[in-house]
Formats: sequence, C-alpha cells, structure tokens
Amino acid sequence: MRETVCEGLRRSAFGWWREACGLALPARCAGCGAARDVLCGPCRVELYGGRARRVRPRPEPAGLPPVYAAARYADGPRAVLLAHKERGMLALAKPLGRAMALAAVAAGAGRGRPPALVPVPSARSAVARRGHDPVRGIALAAAGRLRREGLAVRVRPVLRHVRSVADQGGLAAAGRRTNVLGAFAARSGAFARDEPVLLVDDLVTTGATLVEAARAVRAAGGVPVGAAVIAVPPIRWILGTRG
Repeated sequence: MRETVCEGLRRSAFGWWREACGLALPARCAGCGAARDVLCGPCRVELYGGRARRVRPRPEPAGLPPVYAAARYADGPRAVLLAHKERGMLALAKPLGRAMALAAVAAGAGRGRPPALVPVPSARSAVARRGHDPVRGIALAAAGRLRREGLAVRVRPVLRHVRSVADQGGLAAAGRRTNVLGAFAARSGAFARDEPVLLVDDLVTTGATLVEAARAVRAAGGVPVGAAVIAVPPIRWILGTRG
C-alpha cells in the first residue's frame, strides 16, 4: 500500500514538473514542429477551424449512436493527439477540448435538455502508464468551453471497465466488437431515468468501443443521443454532411 501511494505521488510530481516546464519553455508545435509554440495557428485551424461533421463506419455496427468528428486523424491532428496521450503534453488538452466541444455542438449538445458528457473509459493500466487520463482531461476542457458558451453541460465519468480487454490495435472490426462486448458498466445510480448522454472520445476507428459504451449507458437507464470525437481516420469511414 505504501509503495502504491509513493508511486502515485511520484507520478503527480513528475506530471506537475513536466507541465510547468512546458509552459515556461514551450516546445515546437505539437502538430507540425514548425513554430515555437504549443500549437501553431495553422495546426489549430486544422484541428478545430472547420465545422464538425457526421461520420459513418463501413459497415456501420448496430447500436452505434450518431457520431460527429471535428477533424481527420492524419497529419497535425494525429500528431497532437499522440503528443497529448502518449507524451503527456497536458497543455494540449485545451485546444483538443475545443475540437471536442465543436463535435459536441454538432451532435446536439445545444439542443433540448443538456446531455451528460460521458467519457469512454481508459483502462486503469493505461492511465497508470501515461500518468493521466487523456479523454477525461479533454472532456473537462470541452465542458468548460461549452459552459462559457452558455450550455449547461457537465462531465460524468461514470463508465468503468468490468473486465480486461486485449489491445484493439491489431484487430479487425468483428474482432474489436467481440473484444469489448460486455467490457463496460455504469456506476450504480449514474443516470436519471431517460437522461440524455453524449459519449465523448478522442478517436473512433470501427465504432465498436462506442457501441459498447452506448450499451452500458442504456443498461443504466441513460439515453445515448450521440457521440462526439476529435478525429476519425477517413479511410475507414464515410465522411457525411457537416453539422
């Protein structure tokens, strides 16, 4: 127990120092490496300068709520997501949150009853390895921006893993669906009856993880009205109409 606490303190201290250094001595642009800034102007435009659009997988799995993406998972947006997730560039949560907020509005966050923003959960082992929870951090930044725009949304990190899953990276669509089936559950009492829920994630590939997250939300009494993601790999998806 003592070792676990010490390890947590060490990670927290390291994360604080890493972020402080990044603010004091900004690295080159995380998207293109061309400018001495966390994220240059052209890369910001590529990430969130357009309008989010509805995207559909090929084939589209049953149970997938409408998905909206702010950017293509290529070039600058891909580099930015990886820098935040794997290299711990926490200052990128703000621009990534802006992209997620863009997708959330397109998915209906500003219409009717404000939905709960529910992040797709990361495995505990991944959070421990990275020293932070990327999607949760981005979701909090997105919610802050939406509230400043007058939308009363809150982040509800109520989904959790109830069993381990294999790495999705090398799996085809059918394998991914089997791998995550029954992997999530919502915390008891997480949702009011028929409460609207907007699932949020950094990236979507086949849609299998979002289908499982939507299933867990429905099982807990919530209504998944859509999903907002930052980026989508266009080779696997049909890019639909802009939101």
